[in-house]
Amino acid sequence: MKSGKSEKFEGKMLDELRSLAEKSSFINPELFTKYEVKRGLRDLDGKGVLVGLTEIGEVRSYIIDEKDMIPAPGRLFYRGIDISDMVNGFLSDGRYGFEETCYLLLFGNLPGKQELKDFEQLLSDYRKLPEDFVRDMILKAPSKDIMNSLARSVLALYSFDDNADDNSVKNVLKQCIRLTAYFPLIAVYGYQAFSHYHGNNSLYIHSPRPDLSTAEIILQMLRPDSNYSKLEATLLDLALVLHAEHGGGNNSSFVTHVVTSSGTDTYSVIAAALGSLKGPRHGGANIKVIQMFEDMKQNLKHWDDDNEIENYLMKLLNKEAFDRSGLIYGIGHAVYSISDPRAVILKEHAAKLAKEKGLEDEFNLYSKVEKLAPEVIAQIRKMYKGVSANVDFYSGLVYRMLNIPHEMFTPIFAISRIVGWSAHRIEEIVNAGKIIRPAYKSVAKRHDYTPMDAR
Repeated sequence: MKSGKSEKFEGKMLDELRSLAEKSSFINPELFTKYEVKRGLRDLDGKGVLVGLTEIGEVRSYIIDEKDMIPAPGRLFYRGIDISDMVNGFLSDGRYGFEETCYLLLFGNLPGKQELKDFEQLLSDYRKLPEDFVRDMILKAPSKDIMNSLARSVLALYSFDDNADDNSVKNVLKQCIRLTAYFPLIAVYGYQAFSHYHGNNSLYIHSPRPDLSTAEIILQMLRPDSNYSKLEATLLDLALVLHAEHGGGNNSSFVTHVVTSSGTDTYSVIAAALGSLKGPRHGGANIKVIQMFEDMKQNLKHWDDDNEIENYLMKLLNKEAFDRSGLIYGIGHAVYSISDPRAVILKEHAAKLAKEKGLEDEFNLYSKVEKLAPEVIAQIRKMYKGVSANVDFYSGLVYRMLNIPHEMFTPIFAISRIVGWSAHRIEEIVNAGKIIRPAYKSVAKRHDYTPMDAR
């Protein structure tokens, strides 16, 4: 333990150093315009700077008409197949879709019945962590953030792999399928350790049933009684399908390409992608949506009053409500403008779950905010493209209706997106591209070196 004097000295030093760090890091915003820097690798019209090619996922948000970009309802394709058609396909058959989505993203084709059965068997066979791993790596060092626990566990698995640095496609594929199978276990066990050691709750460690789908396993392992309804598992499976891939340009998938291009191992790559996904501007956004709505419900007297909702949204934008960030969480996307197809699909099925759970009033509030938020934003902000609800807007609501703790929201995103990262890692390896190194222009002024005695 530090003494009071030591803490006071440290605090003073850090305040002084923080000031120096901020001053030395500031760059005049006008220089970004002067040198035509594409901040965030995006143009003002929302079109991304082209830095690579992929056959894994495609995000479509506009059409080109006589060289003009015309906003269009968003569409998402996995290996060229419209996500809406995929969802309608497995739901109409009464099947879960995440496992066949994994197969499609990794291997480029939809599996036949036997191919899917064999792949599901492989995942089931791989759902066994190394001996004593749960006790030594998860339970003995419980983290308050499950994404941290996931990343640490992934890095630790390097030590249990005799061929950890073998970057042949066959070995990387084996590593990626194992990690896909491991992720539900690592995430849920990480949460149970957190809940027990930091929340003083009972510790539940359920082994995954080999006959269940990924979505069912999450609910079976997470809930004390392991019980769940068919609709609950279907909604969670749907969320996993919708989060599995989103093109190579999203932050964590781009990180996967960047780190893979350095030639490093699979575990380091996936840990880096997890670090990206943890951020509230990426995978952590759905938690913010839930927290924002909790604040909203406390401050609204009438959930069906459009004027009252609009006034609250105005306060959000003016940094007068919730976390005073000036953001309406869950509204807007870097690519989509008119609609996010994932949000459209999730909303339709979330309505069914809300009816089953008796939460229709809350669902209707979400629908009203989805409609009113773009109108309010347009009144206050200069927009270069339209805004609409993104997938985070409804995914958090779905997870809450499933009684999934908010600490698990982003880890569930990771359980799904691991397969997209895996496909992008393999694509980067197969195409043997150069190490990814974009240019940064130095705008620092030149200074002569000053001897110590003259400083």
